[in-house]
Amino acid sequence: MAWHDTSLDPGPVPLWFQIANLLRSSIASGEFKPGERLPSEAELNRAFAISRTTARAALDKLEQEGLIARASGRGSTVLDRRVEQPVNLLGGFAEDMKRRGLAPSYKTLAAKYAMAPAEVRDALEMTAVPAFQVVRLLLADGTPMGLSTSWIAPAAFNGQPPPSRRDLDQGSLYQWLELRCGLRLAGGHETIEARIVTPALAGHLGVEPGSATLVATRLSRGAGLAPVEHVVVVYRADRYRFRLDLSQTPA
Repeated sequence: MAWHDTSLDPGPVPLWFQIANLLRSSIASGEFKPGERLPSEAELNRAFAISRTTARAALDKLEQEGLIARASGRGSTVLDRRVEQPVNLLGGFAEDMKRRGLAPSYKTLAAKYAMAPAEVRDALEMTAVPAFQVVRLLLADGTPMGLSTSWIAPAAFNGQPPPSRRDLDQGSLYQWLELRCGLRLAGGHETIEARIVTPALAGHLGVEPGSATLVATRLSRGAGLAPVEHVVVVYRADRYRFRLDLSQTPA
């Protein structure tokens, strides 16, 4: 059944809410696919004999839920589904995407020894010596999801040469550290904040300058609790979200 073949109920449920539900169901069923446009406010007005305010409220609801993006002159466009990452789970990007049935891939922009910023050296408990920097574009099913900038303490390589760009393009950095260096990450801490994307980064992520991003800053530690990696990942807010699982504590 098409979105416009359903009649609205004149009962107590607000009309804008009913229309939002109809459109949400149509998106879920594939009637409207990612990249396609939803009916305009005018089309909703004609289909359901409602006011422009009611139509706008329905579309506003879907935008708030992250299902569509609205832009003046371009209407309402259906977005790809967001990937949800549990914040209490330490793991690499590849493992996270595979759990969700998506194909991860990478584009390595830098892989070199360089002098890390002072705050990174402090976090890694390093003196003024170069650390290994890895800058990679993270993709899922070929779509940019985020940009990762990692600084790895040289001791993490356990005497092995660092990964090449080819190594980093082909798979998980954490798996490489485990297989080649015998290093398995055991814990760490992460902070998450919202930022506006810079023009340079917007080009890498395929978003408009000024778009919202989620920035995760993580310090990972090895089994002996020695700092291993300081990483900052800038995620597209329209494609990624974090989930925190809570448990009840006694009052």
